[in-house]
Amino acid sequence: KSLDELSHIFNKHKTDVYAKLNWKEDEFFGYQLLNGLNPMMIHRCSKLPENFPVTEDMVKASLFGKNLEAEIQKGNIFLVDYKRLHGVTANVIHGKQHFLAAPLCLLYVTPEDKLIPIAIQLKQEPGEDNPIFLPTDSEYDWLLAKIFVRSADFAEHELNFHLLRTHLLAEVFAVSTLRNLPMVHPLYKLLISHFRYTLQINTLARQTLVSENGVITEVLPIPFLSVASLTYSSLCMPEDIIARGLESIPNFFYREDGLKLWAIVHRFVQKMIGHYYTCDSDVQKDCELQNWIKDIFFHGFLAETSTGIPQSFSSVTELVKFLTMVIFTVSVQHAAVSNGQFDFGGWMPNFPISLQQPPPTTKGQCTESTMLKTFPDISTTVHGMAVLYLLSTIFYDFKTFHNNPNRIVSLVDHFNVLKKFNFEIQGRNVSLPLSYTYLNPNNVENSVAL
Repeated sequence: KSLDELSHIFNKHKTDVYAKLNWKEDEFFGYQLLNGLNPMMIHRCSKLPENFPVTEDMVKASLFGKNLEAEIQKGNIFLVDYKRLHGVTANVIHGKQHFLAAPLCLLYVTPEDKLIPIAIQLKQEPGEDNPIFLPTDSEYDWLLAKIFVRSADFAEHELNFHLLRTHLLAEVFAVSTLRNLPMVHPLYKLLISHFRYTLQINTLARQTLVSENGVITEVLPIPFLSVASLTYSSLCMPEDIIARGLESIPNFFYREDGLKLWAIVHRFVQKMIGHYYTCDSDVQKDCELQNWIKDIFFHGFLAETSTGIPQSFSSVTELVKFLTMVIFTVSVQHAAVSNGQFDFGGWMPNFPISLQQPPPTTKGQCTESTMLKTFPDISTTVHGMAVLYLLSTIFYDFKTFHNNPNRIVSLVDHFNVLKKFNFEIQGRNVSLPLSYTYLNPNNVENSVAL
């Protein structure tokens, strides 16, 4: 009946206290699209989508009187578009139909380098029953619009960027390694520690989370998962950042820390592979290696050439890049989208697992009561919090990114740079109102183990 009641079951846990205090704020909403659980949706807006008819007058106040088109050309306008959710029907929970929006959200980088939302449309097709919500609307009109965006972000995060792009991909790489590479193969020695517990945790997930009666299946429509958006380029962080136009957006700590870790992994792989493959022909002649990548292409990416995943390797350079992507995906990327699940989702209003009311079709009707009726019921809330708490737990045998017994002795010093980077992140975080710690090497697990 009130948010105070939710506080009774809320268990303080690092930054989730910050989420509880700031979840209504526009600045925190924008911050999470860069440094929260799902930094993968936002991209620079070079042109307004035709199905998102935002006008100059709508956003003039939010742009401090500046011209919208001019700000677009300057690279200060950004967009998140949940079009993959269009047409997806949410599940029935406890006998009641729930709802999932497919919103579009326009954001602006202010002169103070803050990212704030300036317009939200909750459905893909514009119309009289699909108004564009603005910060100048009533408090609960605007807040409820943001809640529907956060709920859509939960679905995209958990099913696409967390489950599909880390857990399930890690299993693809692990199974192909076990099928095709003997234990004496250098790639087996390089990769095997990065698959620690992966098959076990995915088996548990299929049994308890995404099974027919699993916690996640009961609240989220699993069938919307698709390989269509899963491209090789999008899995390579440097290319993905450029493709989304995010090279210079300020306060993007996921980009800053992630690119440094990508470079560290790439240098390590390059040196290690150089010990075994001295020229391109060494790669071409390795039939076990070629069978490994062929297995990944056909069984992991369903032989879809549009994904850009190679079917074979013809050069050392190609091999180094692909191995960098594999290690980065199962360690760094998984840490980025997994470690903070309870931090941001422990306070349910900030990251709702499901919503009980459909998106509003008019303005001026939303109240606090409307918002409370829209949130999931107590049982669904508690189950969601429990899952996020479990998935954010650090267990006693946690193996950090640089704790790997299979490193070649001569290259161990190369990974000492991670320890230095660890201190750099700690120094940077001292001056931040909310520390970004998820890609601190000490917090990056070596594999998808939970």
